Parts: sequence; C-alpha cells; structure tokens
Amino acid sequence: MVKDFYIKNMVCDRCIKVLEDELSKANISLLDIELGRLRLDINEKEQLNTLIEILERNGFTLITSTEDKLTEKVKIELIKLMDELPLKIDGKLSDFLANKLQRDYSKISKVFSITEGITIEKYFIKLRIEKVKELIQTPDYNFTEISQLLDYSNVNHLSKQFKSETGMSLSDYKDGQKNFRNPLDKIV
Repeated sequence: MVKDFYIKNMVCDRCIKVLEDELSKANISLLDIELGRLRLDINEKEQLNTLIEILERNGFTLITSTEDKLTEKVKIELIKLMDELPLKIDGKLSDFLANKLQRDYSKISKVFSITEGITIEKYFIKLRIEKVKELIQTPDYNFTEISQLLDYSNVNHLSKQFKSETGMSLSDYKDGQKNFRNPLDKIV
C-alpha cells in the first residue's frame, strides 16, 4: 500500500540521506523522499513498526495529527526558503506561506502558534538568526553583505535583531570563534 508519512525534525539533506540508507537496509520500499515527508510502499504492520523504530533511533518522529503536519510543513517551507540566498520573498511572509501551503494564512498561523507556542514570524526570525550565525562563521561575507543576503532593511536592523535574540553583538559573536548555533530541529 502506497502511503505518505510526515516526519518531524527532518530538516536537512543529511536527514534525507540517513533515512534513505536506513529504509534500504530494512527493505522498506521508498518511493519518494523530501524534507518532512516519505512516500513508502508499505504493507505489513511489522514494516510500520520498523519504520517507527528507525525514525525514533535517528531522532525523528512520525507525525499523525493534521495540526502537527501543517506545522511541520510551515517549518519545512521556511527552512527551504533559507537555503536560497539572497533571501527573496515576493510580498509578505504570510502570502508566501498561504500560497505554498494552499491554505488561509489565519488558519496556518493559528495552528502553528498553538502547536509550537510561538508565532510563525518569531520562528522565522530565529531561523534567520541561525543563518546569520552560519554566514558569520564563513569568511565570505561582511555584516552588511549578510544583512543584504537575508533581506534585512539595513545592517542596523540585523544588528538589533541579532542582539535581541542572542544577547551578543555581531562582532562579539564573530570574535568569540565558537559555534553557538542551534540545530534547526531544536528552534522554538
């Protein structure tokens, strides 16, 4: 039986690779895989139990509720958005998500806030700050370029938001030479 499974904490290409390898070893027929979703040809209850075991062993969770599926879809769309630099959202974030998920934004926003205890906007700020940290750790960009890549109105806006979220200035973070980044699956 072909079925889609939605997976919590599946946030990067490495996650996809891990699950591809694990499912192959377990002889579970993988038909399609993308961030947050697997399409499997799965027949036996034993295979479903194996899938759940594989997921849990690797830090993932099977999502069953409609609300949690919607929340995970929001997270995945925002994570994908952060992979394409320079960051460009035509219009508002709310319009972007409503279009991508083919749902009314007020419904998306309400479900996300209830399930995560944080607004979508606040979550997106946290994602952007993690991307800032990543970019600071590479010598390729200065603070102004980073602010432009992540669609901040100016470097001062980025600086204030970074300080508000991390308690550190951009310079202090860069000079610290330590990796204080948060894993994407732990942002909330």
